[in-house]
Amino acid sequence: MNATVLENARIVDPSRSLDEVGTIIVENDRIVASGAGARNQGVPEGASLIDCKGKAVLPGLVDARVFIGEPGAEHRETIASASHAAAAGGVTSIIMMPDTDPVIDNVALVEFVMRTARDTAVINVYPAAAVTKGLHGEEMTEIGLLREAGAVAITEGRNSIANSQLMRRALTYARDFGVVLAHEARDPYLGSNGVMNEGLFASWLGLSGTPREAEVIPLERDMRLAALTQGAYHAAQISTAMSAEVISRAKGNGLNVTSGVSINHLSLNENDIGEFRTFFRLQPPLRLEEDRLAMVEALRDGTIDIIVSAHDPQDVDTKRLPFADAAAGAIGLETMLGAALRLYHNGDVPLVRIVEAMSSAPARIFGLDAGSLRPGSKADMTIVDLDEPWVVKEEDLRSRSKNSCFEGARFQGRVVQTFVSGKSVFEI
Repeated sequence: MNATVLENARIVDPSRSLDEVGTIIVENDRIVASGAGARNQGVPEGASLIDCKGKAVLPGLVDARVFIGEPGAEHRETIASASHAAAAGGVTSIIMMPDTDPVIDNVALVEFVMRTARDTAVINVYPAAAVTKGLHGEEMTEIGLLREAGAVAITEGRNSIANSQLMRRALTYARDFGVVLAHEARDPYLGSNGVMNEGLFASWLGLSGTPREAEVIPLERDMRLAALTQGAYHAAQISTAMSAEVISRAKGNGLNVTSGVSINHLSLNENDIGEFRTFFRLQPPLRLEEDRLAMVEALRDGTIDIIVSAHDPQDVDTKRLPFADAAAGAIGLETMLGAALRLYHNGDVPLVRIVEAMSSAPARIFGLDAGSLRPGSKADMTIVDLDEPWVVKEEDLRSRSKNSCFEGARFQGRVVQTFVSGKSVFEI
């Protein structure tokens, strides 16, 4: 029997609204005791002891929006390299988007992801399947079969569904098969040529903009369709104060609706683009500071359910270009927690709420065995020194791509060790 005992830890477990100093006892791959009184149960014979004095133990983080290059663009990121990057960021479970080549739109591709992850990844990798074949927005995939094969969600990934009838049908199928439809609302015509947020700053830079209405209008439509179908709808990434109002209203009306925000939109605004830095070319684009503050408030009050990294590896061929020609996207698995802890240190959002948004909440929404430190749970956890300062350096990033919004950023709070099923998969 493999046993590990974590002593003197600040245990932060949102699934039990717990934040207390105590002990966690792990036997084989499960947590058998966790909390202030766990030490009274005695230490298993031959157990490894880890003194966590001055450190916090969090449930392994769950990142519900991760793009990976495998299959088709392994030079940007493989399932294996993404898993090592995730472990370094305290992330023990990821939901992989279907935007691959070929697209994850059939059972064979779902099985390929699961098999490759089992053979090469050090963390849990869950595939999300495409809503439409080839992500073309026309013909629906076999949602029931994909769900049965192991897909934990259906989504168009980076794409948006313009066809309202198709969206209605997909939400109906999602309801009947008990799966969540995660959608990034984006009008295909309004600001379709925009490369950053529409406004004064875009005009100064001479760049075409995307208005905030390009997100809000299709989101309003989606809420109507969620009400019509009673399907489970997840707004994958919202970025504007108006969108938060739409989600808040839908929740108030009792709809089965949840929402996420990327760590980039909690941490950055359009001014960070500065001198046309393409690592800040994102989708949705970075918005006004007022919108960023609205995202923080929506996270704090629960309108936004989860934080995602929106990890999207791009290489020099797609980023070392004029801003308007560069691909959108940034990596984020290794920096998501560090950036989120800024909100804790400056008093904007309580620690338990931040951890909930990156562990128990996404696990609950997508039905994953993750995100908890309660006895009986899988021993996925991360030890974090909440106060240790560190600087993000390109050479330290484990991702195959280096397009980080946070290169050179100074963070306070660093992952010391990560466990998956009781086994250490990362240690400083």
